[in-house]
Amino acid sequence: MELKLGQIIVIGLIVLLVGYVISAYNRLVQLRNQVRNGWRQIDVQLKRRHDLIPNLVESVQGYMSHERETLRQVVEARARAVETEGKGPEEANPAEQLLTGALGRLFALMENYPDLKANQSVANLMEELASTENRIAFSRQHYNDSVMAKNTAVESFPSNIVARLFGFRHATYFEIDTQERAAPQVSLR
Repeated sequence: MELKLGQIIVIGLIVLLVGYVISAYNRLVQLRNQVRNGWRQIDVQLKRRHDLIPNLVESVQGYMSHERETLRQVVEARARAVETEGKGPEEANPAEQLLTGALGRLFALMENYPDLKANQSVANLMEELASTENRIAFSRQHYNDSVMAKNTAVESFPSNIVARLFGFRHATYFEIDTQERAAPQVSLR
């Protein structure tokens, strides 16, 4: 049986199409896994943040007896954020924004307490918390870069056809709100 030129061309095109679908699928899987890994990195840092907050609240409580409402808000916001541990950015983002706002108010109030700023354990906790916030920011940047790459692949032609065919969806960015962008600068020195 002899193949005609037209049949060879059709077979070649089918092989190229199957090769492209496999390549696009594998790229989408890679991007999806990158997004998942990025979120896990953020989740680790958020857990660290959640673990530091009770120690900070405990340390400042004695000094800030007139600021019970602010301390209560921090504790409640932390509790909401802890409930979202291990979940995705859709659930965690609002809770983390609430916690960031409550911490910002606490830090601003701490400026009014010179004895508190001089306390070494509070200063150490604040330094650890600042370090953790920086790690969260770096992890957020990596995660959001991964989300952008995945979402671009899901939307771009012709990989969007493969994405739709195999059920790949947009990933959600982990965003900060305007309150966090305007967070007060705190110095404990």
